[in-house]
Order: sequence, then structure tokens, then C-alpha cells
Amino acid sequence: MRLLLVGYGKMGQLVEQLAGGQGLEIAGRIDEGRAEWAAADVAIDFSTADALRSNFSHYVERRLPVVIGTTGWSEDAGRLRAEAEAAKLGVVVSANFSIGVNLFQLIVAEAARRMAGHDQYGAWIHEAHHAAKRDAPSGTALLLRDTLVGAGFGRAVDMSSTRAGMIPGIHTVGFDAASDTIELTHTARDRRGFAAGALLAAKWIQGRQGWYSMQDVLQSNAKGKMQNANDA
Repeated sequence: MRLLLVGYGKMGQLVEQLAGGQGLEIAGRIDEGRAEWAAADVAIDFSTADALRSNFSHYVERRLPVVIGTTGWSEDAGRLRAEAEAAKLGVVVSANFSIGVNLFQLIVAEAARRMAGHDQYGAWIHEAHHAAKRDAPSGTALLLRDTLVGAGFGRAVDMSSTRAGMIPGIHTVGFDAASDTIELTHTARDRRGFAAGALLAAKWIQGRQGWYSMQDVLQSNAKGKMQNANDA
């Protein structure tokens, strides 16, 4: 399997490091001042929102499946999705490819369902990242907010952000009432979990068409493992 890395910053370089250990080949790298649009099976895009808007036409023209970890382009999602569907392109989009974060999202959804009927509890989300991260709140924080709302939590959700040092990523979802506080927190110790999840998504999207999330990838993998266990 040949991968095209779009965005060759810290995440792109880490994806490359992990890919070698999984027997995956790097076909080319696209970054500022570098454009190796080589033939590949799947692209992994950890670039910027502006770069994604510019590069997406290349994925469509080449019918090149793509895993997108770039954030900050939600206002363009409808247009890009329509272009992908018209081209029968396979796309996996996630604000966070960490398997742990995606499991955390399921836990948050369950908490929201249970809190929805208890009006005395207000909710908040706080996220902290390294000083160089451009978007605030993070894409993951916005995803968690949408998870709360989608699970039936209809009250306001306060959001705040911290940008300092080299923090890989901390997300806290809290519920507070007069007598007590409940906090759910996911802490990333490094970026390897994000890169490993992106590679899992890249393997999964090859040969598929449609617009998917990391939740789709994990649920499909879980069903496949369960089916294999039953067959055994």
C-alpha cells in the first residue's frame, strides 16, 4: 500500500515513521515548497484548512481516497462532501484519529443521555493544546459539543481553550450542579495515537466509496473482529 502524505509537519513525519513499521510505502510528500504528487493508493492529509481547500480537487481528479485530519474547514464540509460523492471518492474525516478519543466520545454521549433529564446540571468543555495550534476551540472540542447535543443534552455548553507549551491535547467534559461536579477527561501523552489511528483509517478506506468518520472505521473493525471470532 502506497501512501501520499499531505502536510509534512510533526504529524506527517510521525505517520511516516509508523508507516514503515507496518510495511507501508510512502509514495510522496506534499508540503510548502514540496509537491510530489506521485501515484498512491491513499492520501493522509494533516495540512492546513487553506491547503485542504486547494488540494481537495487533486483528490477528486485522481480518485485518490483520502484520510483528513486537518481541522478548521467545517464551513466548506458540505461543498467538499458533494464533490467527493459526485466523484465516488472514499473519504475519512475526523478532528481526532486517536482511538482513545473516539471511545471517549462514546462515553460522553452516554453521559449526555443520562444528564439530559437533570436540569440542575450545566455543562462545559475545556481543551488544552500546544502553543502552535491555530484553531481554538479544537476540532475535537467542537465534536464533543456536537456529541452532547446529538445525545439529547439541550442546555448551553460553555467552551474554553488553553494554548501553551507543548501540550499534545487534553479534553475535559464537565457537568456541574449546586452540590457536585462530574468531570470526564481524556489526556493524550503524545501524538502517536493520532498517527496510528490515521493509518488504520487509511487501510480501511482503500477500496471504499463514501464519506466516513473514525467512528465508522472503529465500528466496522469491531464487527469484522466479532464475525471472525464467530467463524472460528
